Amino acid sequence: MKSFAFRGLPLFLVLLLAGCQSSQQHSLPPVDDLVVAFRQLDLSLAEERLDDARSQLSTLQQRASRDTRLEQYQRQLAEAYMEQGREALQQGDLDRAAQALGQARSLMPQAPALSHDLNQAIDSARTARLAAAEQQARDAAAKLDAERQEQLRQQRQAAAKAAAAPVAASQPAPVVESKPTARLIDPNAATSSVAMPMLDNQDNENLRRLLDSVAADVVTFRCAVRIEVREAKDYPWVAALLSARIKKLDPSFRPQLSQKIAPQQVPRLLLSPKRS
Repeated sequence: MKSFAFRGLPLFLVLLLAGCQSSQQHSLPPVDDLVVAFRQLDLSLAEERLDDARSQLSTLQQRASRDTRLEQYQRQLAEAYMEQGREALQQGDLDRAAQALGQARSLMPQAPALSHDLNQAIDSARTARLAAAEQQARDAAAKLDAERQEQLRQQRQAAAKAAAAPVAASQPAPVVESKPTARLIDPNAATSSVAMPMLDNQDNENLRRLLDSVAADVVTFRCAVRIEVREAKDYPWVAALLSARIKKLDPSFRPQLSQKIAPQQVPRLLLSPKRS
Protein backbone atom coordinates (compact mmCIF):
# COMPACT_ATOMS: atom_id res chain seq x y z
CA MET A 1 0.00 0.00 0.00
CA LYS A 2 2.83 2.35 0.88
CA SER A 3 4.64 1.41 -2.33
CA PHE A 4 1.56 2.35 -4.39
CA ALA A 5 1.30 5.79 -2.75
CA PHE A 6 4.94 6.63 -3.54
CA ARG A 7 4.56 5.49 -7.14
CA GLY A 8 1.43 7.67 -7.70
CA LEU A 9 3.01 10.82 -6.24
CA PRO A 10 5.10 11.83 -9.37
CA LEU A 11 2.06 11.46 -11.60
CA PHE A 12 0.08 13.69 -9.28
CA LEU A 13 2.82 16.36 -9.30
CA VAL A 14 3.00 16.34 -13.11
CA LEU A 15 -0.77 16.82 -13.41
CA LEU A 16 -0.70 19.59 -10.82
CA LEU A 17 2.12 21.46 -12.63
CA ALA A 18 0.33 21.17 -16.01
CA GLY A 19 -2.81 22.57 -14.45
CA CYS A 20 -0.92 25.54 -13.03
CA GLN A 21 0.71 26.31 -16.40
CA SER A 22 -2.65 26.09 -18.17
CA SER A 23 -4.16 28.41 -15.57
CA GLN A 24 -1.32 30.93 -16.04
CA GLN A 25 -1.71 30.87 -19.84
CA HIS A 26 -5.45 31.50 -19.57
CA SER A 27 -4.88 34.31 -17.11
CA LEU A 28 -2.50 36.32 -19.43
CA PRO A 29 -4.27 39.49 -20.63
CA PRO A 30 -4.84 39.82 -24.42
CA VAL A 31 -2.65 42.26 -26.39
CA ASP A 32 -4.31 45.71 -26.46
CA ASP A 33 -5.58 46.71 -29.93
CA LEU A 34 -4.19 50.22 -29.40
CA VAL A 35 -0.74 48.81 -28.71
CA VAL A 36 -0.89 46.90 -31.99
CA ALA A 37 -2.10 50.02 -33.83
CA PHE A 38 0.74 52.15 -32.43
CA ARG A 39 3.27 49.47 -33.39
CA GLN A 40 1.93 49.47 -36.96
CA LEU A 41 2.22 53.27 -37.02
CA ASP A 42 5.84 53.05 -35.82
CA LEU A 43 6.61 50.51 -38.54
CA SER A 44 5.06 52.67 -41.28
CA LEU A 45 7.11 55.68 -40.15
CA ALA A 46 10.30 53.61 -39.99
CA GLU A 47 9.73 52.30 -43.53
CA GLU A 48 8.80 55.83 -44.78
CA ARG A 49 5.33 54.73 -45.86
CA LEU A 50 3.99 58.15 -44.97
CA ASP A 51 0.56 57.90 -46.57
CA ASP A 52 -0.08 54.63 -44.70
CA ALA A 53 1.16 56.28 -41.50
CA ARG A 54 -1.21 59.21 -42.00
CA SER A 55 -4.18 56.87 -42.46
CA GLN A 56 -3.22 54.92 -39.33
CA LEU A 57 -2.76 58.13 -37.32
CA SER A 58 -6.20 59.36 -38.41
CA THR A 59 -7.75 56.08 -37.23
CA LEU A 60 -5.97 56.35 -33.87
CA GLN A 61 -7.12 59.97 -33.44
CA GLN A 62 -10.71 58.79 -33.84
CA ARG A 63 -10.30 55.83 -31.46
CA ALA A 64 -8.17 57.45 -28.74
CA SER A 65 -8.47 61.20 -29.15
CA ARG A 66 -7.15 61.89 -25.63
CA ASP A 67 -4.02 59.78 -25.93
CA THR A 68 -1.06 62.08 -25.28
CA ARG A 69 1.15 60.15 -27.69
CA LEU A 70 -0.86 61.28 -30.70
CA GLU A 71 0.59 64.81 -30.75
CA GLN A 72 4.13 63.42 -30.79
CA TYR A 73 3.31 61.09 -33.68
CA GLN A 74 1.55 63.92 -35.53
CA ARG A 75 4.66 66.11 -35.33
CA GLN A 76 6.91 63.18 -36.27
CA LEU A 77 4.81 62.49 -39.36
CA ALA A 78 4.80 66.19 -40.31
CA GLU A 79 8.60 66.30 -40.06
CA ALA A 80 8.83 63.14 -42.22
CA TYR A 81 6.71 64.85 -44.90
CA MET A 82 8.97 67.89 -44.67
CA GLU A 83 12.02 65.70 -45.28
CA GLN A 84 10.24 64.09 -48.23
CA GLY A 85 9.53 67.56 -49.61
CA ARG A 86 13.18 68.60 -49.26
CA GLU A 87 14.34 65.49 -51.12
CA ALA A 88 11.83 66.12 -53.92
CA LEU A 89 13.00 69.74 -54.16
CA GLN A 90 16.63 68.62 -54.51
CA GLN A 91 15.52 66.36 -57.37
CA GLY A 92 13.74 69.28 -59.07
CA ASP A 93 10.26 67.78 -58.56
CA LEU A 94 8.37 70.90 -57.45
CA ASP A 95 4.95 69.28 -57.67
CA ARG A 96 5.91 66.45 -55.29
CA ALA A 97 7.66 68.91 -52.96
CA ALA A 98 4.54 71.10 -52.83
CA GLN A 99 2.34 68.08 -52.10
CA ALA A 100 4.59 67.00 -49.23
CA LEU A 101 4.59 70.56 -47.87
CA GLY A 102 0.78 70.61 -47.98
CA GLN A 103 0.62 67.34 -46.02
CA ALA A 104 2.98 68.72 -43.36
CA ARG A 105 0.99 71.95 -43.04
CA SER A 106 -2.30 70.10 -42.67
CA LEU A 107 -0.80 68.00 -39.87
CA MET A 108 0.65 70.98 -37.98
CA PRO A 109 -1.46 74.05 -38.91
CA GLN A 110 -0.72 75.62 -35.54
CA ALA A 111 3.04 75.65 -36.27
CA PRO A 112 3.55 77.54 -39.58
CA ALA A 113 7.21 78.16 -38.76
CA LEU A 114 7.84 74.44 -39.18
CA SER A 115 7.27 74.67 -42.94
CA HIS A 116 8.54 78.22 -43.50
CA ASP A 117 11.98 77.32 -44.89
CA LEU A 118 10.67 74.65 -47.27
CA ASN A 119 7.91 76.95 -48.45
CA GLN A 120 10.44 79.68 -49.24
CA ALA A 121 12.68 77.18 -51.04
CA ILE A 122 9.79 75.98 -53.23
CA ASP A 123 8.77 79.58 -54.02
CA SER A 124 12.38 80.42 -54.95
CA ALA A 125 12.61 77.37 -57.21
CA ARG A 126 9.34 78.30 -58.92
CA THR A 127 10.53 81.87 -59.41
CA ALA A 128 13.80 80.62 -60.92
CA ARG A 129 11.94 78.25 -63.24
CA LEU A 130 9.58 81.03 -64.30
CA ALA A 131 12.52 83.37 -64.94
CA ALA A 132 14.19 80.69 -67.06
CA ALA A 133 11.00 80.22 -69.08
CA GLU A 134 10.68 83.97 -69.59
CA GLN A 135 14.30 84.18 -70.71
CA GLN A 136 13.67 81.30 -73.11
CA ALA A 137 10.69 83.16 -74.54
CA ARG A 138 12.77 86.35 -74.92
CA ASP A 139 15.56 84.42 -76.61
CA ALA A 140 13.07 82.86 -78.99
CA ALA A 141 11.60 86.28 -79.81
CA ALA A 142 15.09 87.73 -80.37
CA LYS A 143 15.99 84.82 -82.64
CA LEU A 144 12.76 85.32 -84.55
CA ASP A 145 13.48 89.01 -85.04
CA ALA A 146 16.99 88.22 -86.26
CA GLU A 147 15.63 85.70 -88.75
CA ARG A 148 13.12 88.25 -90.01
CA GLN A 149 15.83 90.84 -90.48
CA GLU A 150 17.94 88.33 -92.40
CA GLN A 151 14.99 87.43 -94.62
CA LEU A 152 14.35 91.11 -95.34
CA ARG A 153 18.02 91.62 -96.16
CA GLN A 154 18.02 88.67 -98.56
CA GLN A 155 14.81 89.89 -100.18
CA ARG A 156 16.28 93.37 -100.69
CA GLN A 157 19.42 91.86 -102.21
CA ALA A 158 17.36 89.70 -104.55
CA ALA A 159 15.24 92.70 -105.58
CA ALA A 160 18.35 94.78 -106.25
CA LYS A 161 19.87 92.03 -108.42
CA ALA A 162 16.62 91.59 -110.32
CA ALA A 163 16.41 95.32 -111.00
CA ALA A 164 20.02 95.45 -112.26
CA ALA A 165 19.72 92.41 -114.56
CA PRO A 166 18.57 92.97 -118.21
CA VAL A 167 15.02 91.90 -118.94
CA ALA A 168 14.77 89.12 -121.55
CA ALA A 169 11.45 89.58 -123.32
CA SER A 170 11.50 86.15 -124.92
CA GLN A 171 12.15 84.31 -121.63
CA PRO A 172 9.71 85.14 -118.85
CA ALA A 173 11.13 84.88 -115.36
CA PRO A 174 10.35 81.56 -113.70
CA VAL A 175 7.87 81.60 -110.86
CA VAL A 176 9.46 80.37 -107.66
CA GLU A 177 7.13 79.17 -104.94
CA SER A 178 8.28 80.36 -101.55
CA LYS A 179 8.26 77.78 -98.77
CA PRO A 180 6.17 78.87 -95.77
CA THR A 181 8.30 79.92 -92.82
CA ALA A 182 7.44 79.07 -89.23
CA ARG A 183 7.85 81.69 -86.54
CA LEU A 184 7.71 79.66 -83.34
CA ILE A 185 6.96 76.02 -84.16
CA ASP A 186 8.76 73.17 -85.87
CA PRO A 187 6.49 72.37 -88.85
CA ASN A 188 7.95 68.87 -89.09
CA ALA A 189 7.13 68.00 -85.45
CA ALA A 190 3.79 66.51 -84.47
CA THR A 191 3.42 69.07 -81.67
CA SER A 192 5.37 72.18 -80.68
CA SER A 193 5.22 73.84 -77.25
CA VAL A 194 5.13 77.63 -76.83
CA ALA A 195 5.52 78.87 -73.23
CA MET A 196 3.41 81.77 -71.94
CA PRO A 197 5.16 82.82 -68.69
CA MET A 198 3.91 86.36 -69.17
CA LEU A 199 0.38 85.12 -68.36
CA ASP A 200 1.49 84.50 -64.75
CA ASN A 201 2.90 88.05 -64.55
CA GLN A 202 -0.15 89.61 -66.23
CA ASP A 203 2.23 91.02 -68.86
CA ASN A 204 -0.46 91.50 -71.49
CA GLU A 205 1.74 93.47 -73.87
CA ASN A 206 4.25 90.64 -74.33
CA LEU A 207 1.41 88.11 -74.34
CA ARG A 208 -0.20 89.90 -77.30
CA ARG A 209 3.13 90.00 -79.14
CA LEU A 210 3.61 86.29 -78.59
CA LEU A 211 0.10 85.50 -79.79
CA ASP A 212 0.73 87.53 -82.99
CA SER A 213 3.44 85.03 -83.93
CA VAL A 214 1.38 82.07 -82.74
CA ALA A 215 -1.58 83.15 -84.89
CA ALA A 216 0.68 83.40 -87.95
CA ASP A 217 1.87 79.82 -87.44
CA VAL A 218 -1.66 78.57 -86.77
CA VAL A 219 -2.95 80.05 -90.03
CA THR A 220 0.09 79.09 -92.12
CA PHE A 221 0.23 75.47 -90.96
CA ARG A 222 -3.45 74.99 -90.03
CA CYS A 223 -2.56 74.09 -86.44
CA ALA A 224 -4.84 72.69 -83.78
CA VAL A 225 -4.15 74.48 -80.49
CA ARG A 226 -4.36 73.22 -76.91
CA ILE A 227 -4.27 76.02 -74.34
CA GLU A 228 -2.82 74.88 -71.00
CA VAL A 229 -3.35 77.36 -68.15
CA ARG A 230 -3.26 77.31 -64.35
CA GLU A 231 -6.85 78.51 -63.81
CA ALA A 232 -10.05 78.04 -65.81
CA LYS A 233 -10.61 81.81 -66.01
CA ASP A 234 -7.40 82.25 -68.05
CA TYR A 235 -8.56 80.06 -70.95
CA PRO A 236 -11.29 82.38 -72.36
CA TRP A 237 -8.88 85.34 -72.23
CA VAL A 238 -6.11 83.58 -74.17
CA ALA A 239 -8.59 81.96 -76.57
CA ALA A 240 -10.23 85.30 -77.35
CA LEU A 241 -6.90 87.05 -78.03
CA LEU A 242 -5.66 84.23 -80.24
CA SER A 243 -8.96 83.84 -82.15
CA ALA A 244 -9.08 87.58 -82.93
CA ARG A 245 -5.60 87.47 -84.46
CA ILE A 246 -6.35 84.33 -86.46
CA LYS A 247 -9.53 85.89 -87.85
CA LYS A 248 -7.63 89.01 -88.85
CA LEU A 249 -5.11 86.93 -90.83
CA ASP A 250 -7.64 84.52 -92.37
CA PRO A 251 -11.36 85.20 -91.75
CA SER A 252 -12.34 81.87 -93.35
CA PHE A 253 -10.20 79.71 -91.05
CA ARG A 254 -11.90 78.25 -87.99
CA PRO A 255 -9.21 77.22 -85.47
CA GLN A 256 -9.54 74.05 -83.42
CA LEU A 257 -8.98 75.16 -79.79
CA SER A 258 -9.05 73.01 -76.64
CA GLN A 259 -8.09 73.60 -73.04
CA LYS A 260 -6.31 71.90 -70.14
CA ILE A 261 -6.06 73.13 -66.55
CA ALA A 262 -2.57 72.49 -65.10
CA PRO A 263 -2.13 74.49 -61.83
CA GLN A 264 1.51 73.48 -61.25
CA GLN A 265 2.74 74.09 -64.81
CA VAL A 266 3.92 77.25 -66.55
CA PRO A 267 1.13 78.24 -69.01
CA ARG A 268 1.80 77.16 -72.57
CA LEU A 269 0.31 76.44 -75.99
CA LEU A 270 0.64 73.11 -77.80
CA LEU A 271 0.45 73.57 -81.59
CA SER A 272 -0.13 70.56 -83.84
CA PRO A 273 0.24 71.31 -87.59
CA LYS A 274 -2.19 69.69 -89.99
CA ARG A 275 -0.59 66.86 -91.91
CA SER A 276 -0.87 67.07 -95.68
